[in-house]
Amino acid sequence: MKITVVGSGTIVPDPERVCAGYYVETGTHRLLLDCGPGTLHHLGRFGLPWDRLTHVALSHFHTDHIGDLPSLLFALKYGLTVPRRDELTILGPAGTGDLLERLRTAFGDYITDPGFPLRSQDLRSGEVVGLEPGRIRLRVHATPHTAASIAYRIETPEGTLGYTGDTGFSRELGEFLQGVDLLIAECSLPDEQAMDAHLTPTRVAALASLARPGRLVLTHVYPVFRGRDLVALVREGGWDGETHVAVDGMRFEL
Repeated sequence: MKITVVGSGTIVPDPERVCAGYYVETGTHRLLLDCGPGTLHHLGRFGLPWDRLTHVALSHFHTDHIGDLPSLLFALKYGLTVPRRDELTILGPAGTGDLLERLRTAFGDYITDPGFPLRSQDLRSGEVVGLEPGRIRLRVHATPHTAASIAYRIETPEGTLGYTGDTGFSRELGEFLQGVDLLIAECSLPDEQAMDAHLTPTRVAALASLARPGRLVLTHVYPVFRGRDLVALVREGGWDGETHVAVDGMRFEL
């Protein structure tokens, strides 16, 4: 499994980070976790096959996580020399199908009729999707962020990837992510700016202590952390495992 951080930032403009997006390649599947503003051009910048994505999996519907979805579909319809014929599946929490209809009303019919088969699937917390029967399983779990926000767990023979999306602390979420080889977890704000809907260094440390991932990758980093040692802050919060701060273009392999 190959993972590339396409966008590790937030909606606050940052010259070094665009909004949320994580490219995952395993077997014949090429999946984009979230599709925030800037991710489409970063897919091109990092040499990733944006034109051959098989799945887009949304964690929730905030603009910084879905803003480039219309641009991706527009590019797939009008930006290819050879028209696409392969199906694209868009996964997400309850309301994903309705989201596409609203985007169609706003942007045009290409959203739901891009010239190739487009399928959407609303996922419930606890659901398991067999992307490739017997080989790739995608599990979902609700997160305390919005009424319809989910985390993902992707299980393959090469290893297991966890992605929190946006979330506050949740013991149940930590248990859901237990034992993943790589955990991409948001760490939005310093402890002194803590809020229930996002993680801070101390709270992500508590989540990691429950999940015990092989590697922890901190993402969705607001510019307020610039100049601060985020890994050290998480270590002070109680997590001593291998930890990285995501930057756009960072790559991992399982």
